[in-house]
Amino acid sequence: MGMKGKIKLTNILLCGGSGTRLWPLSRTLMPKQFVKLFDGKSLFQLTVERNSKLCNSLFIVSNSEQYFLALDQMEELTIHDSQLTSHNSRFTLHDSQLTTHYLLEPVAKNTAPAIALACMALDENEIVLVTPSDHLIKDEKEYVKAVQKAKKLAEQDSLVTFGITPTYAETGFGYIECVDEFGVKAFHEKPDLKTAEYYLEQNKNLSSERLALSTYLWNSGMFMFKAGVFLNELKAHSPKIYEACKVAFKNKKIQNSTLRIQHSHMEAIPNESIDYAVMEKSTKVKVVPSNISWSDVGSFDSLIEECEGLSAMCYEENSENNFYYSDNIDKIIATIGLKDFVVVDTADALLIAKKGETQKIKNIVNKIKHSTEHLALSTHTTGYRPWGSYTILEDSNGYKIKKIEVKPGKRLSLQKHFHRNEHWIVVSGCATVTIEDETFILNPNESTYIKAGQLHRLANEGKLPLIIIEAQVGEYTGEDDIVRVEDDYQRIKY
Repeated sequence: MGMKGKIKLTNILLCGGSGTRLWPLSRTLMPKQFVKLFDGKSLFQLTVERNSKLCNSLFIVSNSEQYFLALDQMEELTIHDSQLTSHNSRFTLHDSQLTTHYLLEPVAKNTAPAIALACMALDENEIVLVTPSDHLIKDEKEYVKAVQKAKKLAEQDSLVTFGITPTYAETGFGYIECVDEFGVKAFHEKPDLKTAEYYLEQNKNLSSERLALSTYLWNSGMFMFKAGVFLNELKAHSPKIYEACKVAFKNKKIQNSTLRIQHSHMEAIPNESIDYAVMEKSTKVKVVPSNISWSDVGSFDSLIEECEGLSAMCYEENSENNFYYSDNIDKIIATIGLKDFVVVDTADALLIAKKGETQKIKNIVNKIKHSTEHLALSTHTTGYRPWGSYTILEDSNGYKIKKIEVKPGKRLSLQKHFHRNEHWIVVSGCATVTIEDETFILNPNESTYIKAGQLHRLANEGKLPLIIIEAQVGEYTGEDDIVRVEDDYQRIKY
């Protein structure tokens, strides 16, 4: 499949999911697509690598919080993957250019608006491959074949979806009922177990010579079509979504390769999936059956199937068939009399669940949100920012201690706090510090003090990472006690 063809192929990469079914590994501000569970890489990074071999353009659709995670992990790919190098918003893979753009949504409104807004930024004849960023595909040869088939159908103005051959009676996926080679007879909601078993039984009874009969495939959530064809079908079948997206796109803000949708216009768009808005209503829909070793990694039960060697250091007594994970490689897990359990340990939360019941984690997360919301939202004890990261070492009444790492050439916003004083101690690297009208350098073992209300900024003008310890002291040390006066990263709520 060549990128030298007359019609370009753009990968619209959807990154907005929260992945709460993998809590506490996955959080709202660190969803599963960005958690590095696969040989040091995330599902997002694996998806970028896979699709960059097929596409000459990448359009990442994300919310504002996850935008910086995406930027950071794209940058990591350019450092750690010798095949992929970057310069500004262009990436080179083999002999082809991969141009990367971002669309930022201030409010999640499901897949139909996300795809529509991205398509409005493209030429109407451009073929797009729409993929989630949190799915695992292990058979890339079959994946290429499926994309090739889908591209031919998309060139004929079809709306193509990818159907996965079921391997068991799954109740967590929607199903596509197919007829003939690429025809779609119907879309079916997530079934109960009895119905799912019926679908699989029908597939077993279907012989290759009886193609006129229907078969049932999992709905993968991947699509391919011309941008203009999709928008025309959206306008015909869901005009309210189309018109609201049109207004939102017209009033977008553009900075370099990033499109930002204004909050008020995004709020006005109806919340709808692409399946409900278009695919279940259009007569242009085709399906490509795909045997690509696919998984949505939507629960710990499915993650266990894909992640060997994810276990922490553990010792068992009269225990078997358990799955252990700890984000502290030095922590020992010991169990006695435990069988068929999932044990996931993070710095601020511990999950113990019976295998086969991990889909219920979503219920637990809903309960946690009502009592201890930060455990569902936070990125564990580490938060990621466009300039680097911070790790909370201690958090108590009246004070908080952080380790802050600033990347070379990056700086924090010019800011002030009303409820806390701050002490900065340089551990390694060289810090450029601004407090009010004074700018000075701090070297390792040197420190400074910032009073509440003083304008200040931390910058790393060196070539090595800057690491400091920040001690906050005050009546309130929450992350929202911040007023930004200047910011390199346009962290503005429109």
